[in-house]
Amino acid sequence: MRNEQKWTRRLKALALTLGFSALFALPAFAETAEIHANATKDQVTVSGTVSGDSTSEDGKLYFFALDPYNDSIKEAKPVASAPYGANFSFTAPLLDGTPDTRLYDQFAIAVWKNGRYYDIGRRAYITNPEVVAKSDKPYEQPLTKKGLLVQLDMLSDAFELGVKHVNVNFNFAQITAGTGIDYTYEGKTYHFDKNQIAEYDKNISAFSGKSMMVTAIVLNGWNDKMPELIYPGVKKTDGALYYGFNAATKEGYETTRALMSFLAQRYNGENPAYGRVSNWIIGNEINNGRNWNYMGKMDIDKYVTEYVRAFRVAYTAIKAQQASAHVFFSVDMNWNDPNADQKTQYSAKHIIDKINAEINRNGNIDWQLAYHPYPYPLTEPEFWDDHTTGLIAQDESSKIINFENLHVLTDYLKASNFRNRAGEVRHIILSEQGFSAKSPSRGDVETQQAAAFAYAYYIADSNPYVDALILSRQVDAPVEVRSGAAFGLWACRMDAGDAIIATRRRKIWAVFRDIDKKAKTLEASEFAKSVIGIQKWSDVVPDFRWRSLEK
Repeated sequence: MRNEQKWTRRLKALALTLGFSALFALPAFAETAEIHANATKDQVTVSGTVSGDSTSEDGKLYFFALDPYNDSIKEAKPVASAPYGANFSFTAPLLDGTPDTRLYDQFAIAVWKNGRYYDIGRRAYITNPEVVAKSDKPYEQPLTKKGLLVQLDMLSDAFELGVKHVNVNFNFAQITAGTGIDYTYEGKTYHFDKNQIAEYDKNISAFSGKSMMVTAIVLNGWNDKMPELIYPGVKKTDGALYYGFNAATKEGYETTRALMSFLAQRYNGENPAYGRVSNWIIGNEINNGRNWNYMGKMDIDKYVTEYVRAFRVAYTAIKAQQASAHVFFSVDMNWNDPNADQKTQYSAKHIIDKINAEINRNGNIDWQLAYHPYPYPLTEPEFWDDHTTGLIAQDESSKIINFENLHVLTDYLKASNFRNRAGEVRHIILSEQGFSAKSPSRGDVETQQAAAFAYAYYIADSNPYVDALILSRQVDAPVEVRSGAAFGLWACRMDAGDAIIATRRRKIWAVFRDIDKKAKTLEASEFAKSVIGIQKWSDVVPDFRWRSLEK
């Protein structure tokens, strides 16, 4: 409820207490109890219900269309009106494809009292932007869930491994670093680096041409050239690898939607020379705002409000180009993080809860979750004994959710308030995880690494709410190895700086190749049983997919 409503009630109560109620002839305000916005190709319809004991002086409700960065009707003019009543419905032109498009707008309801408009509560955003989509190619789920962060100069190896899911990173700062490609959106022209885009074209078309599902992670690097992409007041900061998206200003909103529209249009799969991106992740591990989504110090409510503002813009731009695209936000495994300072770092659970509530309040859209269930600590591959740290529980009180208790996450998302518009449980992708082949205390643990991957893959593969497991990575990265994280299927040279140069395959390589093949999977993972200390996979993997093949 808005502050003016709260003060109205307080003043009335005070007046009654003092016996001077006649002196306080202040207006009472209704509230929009429900409000929904849906579009056709030509118009938007906003409907809902009003609760409360007030009426409008002129017997009307007024309909406002506000840009996403504008939270006030003070300077706005209504675009439609309807008779005041418990139930309302407005229609107005959508104006898609024009500078005045209402596709991204937040819609507000107001009444007229005492010579001004009074906002009566909730906002609504259009929940079905896909209705105007330029591409309606169906979403094609690969046959298996096996994914990998691929080393681009080792594509033939990735093809031999049978990779079905792959990640690519789009950094706003890089794709706008040069010129050569012009893109006009809603009356303005934007410029993209021709060489950078050509490299993406080559790689994404190679991936999708081999029936790999491509997941794009969209990142906002520091951008001196385009400061409007950075949230207002945020300065370049040590430790911040990427920055929060900005839809809080006119310039930031317009530029963000144009960049997302360009990417979604180019990689919609209609042109095989460009390829297809099916999944879009907006930001990385956003509960860790300190490093991956820096917006300065903010309490979690403000942080989520601003993230969701930008997320809706990106979601709408993507779905308006690709009707079937899936759009995600990303969190790490710190579910109830005891070290979260609630200023730049937040618990994954609290972020998910608040994003879901914020989106439900203003119009439920089909967001999905990208989760990173790394072992704890990252430098030890065996996740099955992580409960000994005291951080793993088999319910939502757990400090960490990783592969040892992944069911806690998918069980949590089954609750009715988390479901999508169709009432279905939202699916997740495990878009980043790795198992180190080196231990700080034990040295090489390549057998344990391979066993951990086999166990993790079976857990994901047997969970009906998990759509992909994308392993990090094909080849060790020297910068990660120096930090104790040798995640690769291949080892790398350590005498060439940060260059990623493969040297030899590890045991995990063959396990990865065969883990999703019915005829080979149990043979490939047999060794892991003694490593983990089990007799059968079905003893430890809920609803184990290959149970009928076990002896």
